[in-house]
Amino acid sequence: MTSHLLPTYARVNLAFERGEGAWLIAANGERYLDFTSGVAVNALGHAHPRLLAALAEQAGKVWHVSNLYEIPQAERVARRLCQASFADVVFFCNSGAEAMECAIKTARKYQSANDAPERYRIITFEGAFHGRTLATLAAGGQKKYLDGFGPVVDGFDQVPFGDLDATKRAIGSETAAILIEPIMGESGVRVVALSFLRALRAQCDRHGLLLIFDEVQTGMGRTGELFAYQRGDVKPDIMALAKALGGGFPLGACLATSAAAKGMTVGSHGSTFGGNPLAMSVANAVLDVMLAPGFLDHVQRIALLFKQRLAEIKDRYPALIAEVRGEGLLIGLRALVPAGNLVDALRAEKMIAVAAGDNVVRLLPPLIVSEQEIAEGIARLDRACARLQRAVPGDAGVAAAAGERNRETAR
Repeated sequence: MTSHLLPTYARVNLAFERGEGAWLIAANGERYLDFTSGVAVNALGHAHPRLLAALAEQAGKVWHVSNLYEIPQAERVARRLCQASFADVVFFCNSGAEAMECAIKTARKYQSANDAPERYRIITFEGAFHGRTLATLAAGGQKKYLDGFGPVVDGFDQVPFGDLDATKRAIGSETAAILIEPIMGESGVRVVALSFLRALRAQCDRHGLLLIFDEVQTGMGRTGELFAYQRGDVKPDIMALAKALGGGFPLGACLATSAAAKGMTVGSHGSTFGGNPLAMSVANAVLDVMLAPGFLDHVQRIALLFKQRLAEIKDRYPALIAEVRGEGLLIGLRALVPAGNLVDALRAEKMIAVAAGDNVVRLLPPLIVSEQEIAEGIARLDRACARLQRAVPGDAGVAAAAGERNRETAR
């Protein structure tokens, strides 16, 4: 059948009609273990009863009224996010890219409000991914995403990942801010060292810059803390959230300190749908679950177990997996075979994963995943690796065969 969708995705010929927790059920009734979570979106899994109840209740009242009027549900979500973070104020929108656009505008407006309108440039890092709008593509600076869309939006200076000297050299009289993902998910689950984040904070303080964290993928419990920056002692001035904030309902947010948001006054920014009652009711339900005692403890405990079991798989298949990286339940397997091949092999075992840069396979189970489901995921990964190792040539095939013998011994 001819599709009338714009062909911007290489879609797999597989459709799901319902989900239950960490599982997806395809149209043909087959069950798949979901270790993609809609690319870190379905943090509470599928059909979570708390989210279903909140959505149904609000749907019977009012969906949308516009931001011309007070929205009590939005006030509550904003208050809870601020109480749980560094922030004083929040702007709601519909996606991560929109949250990043707000963050960029807030940083520029801050400098303008402080009588330095010439300070509009933002330092970013090679390999970053900040969204698909023209400005956020320019912030990421990746040629493959920029080609064919005309002149690149001005105002962004990319420096090598983790290079503090290059960062210092990039700071100039027009610099407004530094933007970074605490864990660079799309580019291969590259964890930024806390020492580097501290150094960026020091440079911002020294030069009057704002520090922006893109936590679109890492925020809302994914790393075992509510926000990834809380793994250390480095606080940003501005932070973008999305993905898991709505548990699957489209929602983004830009958080900031009052000082950083100084220039964002009436009329300086807006969003037609952002923060409407339906989205905010779901977000409050997400926070009800994530802020409950023991929730993040579960994420940390299950993440430790998962990484330990993945280390065993790496040792068992040294010709296939070079490294296990990441924090919490944002895990990357750097593969020695094409990452897409491993994703396909996992799907053949009825398990969903997603590729990333640096030949990495991302594993993003829902945060409510159980020990039994982790064990099931490991078993399916084991079988997928066994399926692949037979195709590994030469010396690598010898190493893979050794991995298979180790696997049999471990049984």
